[in-house]
Amino acid sequence: MDVLVVGAGEIGRWVADTLGADGSGVDADVTFTDRDPDVAADAADPRGAETAPPTAETTHDAICLAVPMSAVPEAVAAYAPRAERAVVDVSGEMTAAVAAMREHAPDLERASYHPLFAPPRVPGNVACVVDESGSTVEAISAAIEAGGNAVFETTAAEHDGAMESVQAGAHAAILAWRLAGEDVREEFHTPVSRALDDVADTVTEGAPAVYAEIQDAFDGADDVAAAAREIAEADAEHFAALYERARGDRDPRDRHE
Repeated sequence: MDVLVVGAGEIGRWVADTLGADGSGVDADVTFTDRDPDVAADAADPRGAETAPPTAETTHDAICLAVPMSAVPEAVAAYAPRAERAVVDVSGEMTAAVAAMREHAPDLERASYHPLFAPPRVPGNVACVVDESGSTVEAISAAIEAGGNAVFETTAAEHDGAMESVQAGAHAAILAWRLAGEDVREEFHTPVSRALDDVADTVTEGAPAVYAEIQDAFDGADDVAAAAREIAEADAEHFAALYERARGDRDPRDRHE
C-alpha cells in the first residue's frame, strides 16, 4: 500500500510506524509531506520513507491527513484528488473531517481515526468513523489493532460530543487547577492533589497549539467554569446536592472520604 502522510508531526509519524510495523499485515510504502520540508525529512530519514513537496502531483493508494483540526477541510480539498483508493484522517475532530471527505472524495473509501493518546503512550484506544469501507480502510484498521490498540467505531456526532468532556472540559479543569493553585511543600500534598499534579504535568508536557486547537474545536470549558462557580457560591445544602450529583451511581464501596 502506497500511503502519503500529510503532516510529519508526532501523529503522522505514529501512522507511519503503525502501518510499517512488523506484524501489521500491511506492506506500506510511506511518503511524508509537510509544509516544512525539514520536518518531513526528519520524519522520513530514520524510517526509510520518501518525502514529497506539498505542491507535488503524485498519486497514492491512500492519503492520511495528520494535520491540525482546523486545517483538515482545506487539506482534504487539496489532497483528495491525489488519492486512488482511500482518504483518512487522524486529526481528532470528526464532523467537519467526514463532511469534507464526503464532498471531495465521494467515490473513495473514507474513515476518520482519533488516537486517544499521545504517541509516547501507545498503545491505546482509537475512535473510528468508517464513512465508506473497503479493503484499504479495513487494512488500516487492522494494522492499528495489530499494534495493540483497541479500535472502536462511533459516529462523528458521538465522538465530538464526547471530546467536549474528555478533552476540552478535562483539560480546562486541570489547567485551571494548576493556574489557580499555589506552590506548596511536597509534604502537604494529599492523594487527590498529588494525582492532580501528576495529571497537570502530563497535560502541560504537550504543545500549547494542540491544546488551543482542542479548546477552539470543542465546547466544554465554559461548562467546567460554570460548575466551578456554582460550587464556589453554594451554601452547605446546595454543595451537598452537587456533591451527590458528582458521586453519581457509583458503587458505595468505591467512595472514599
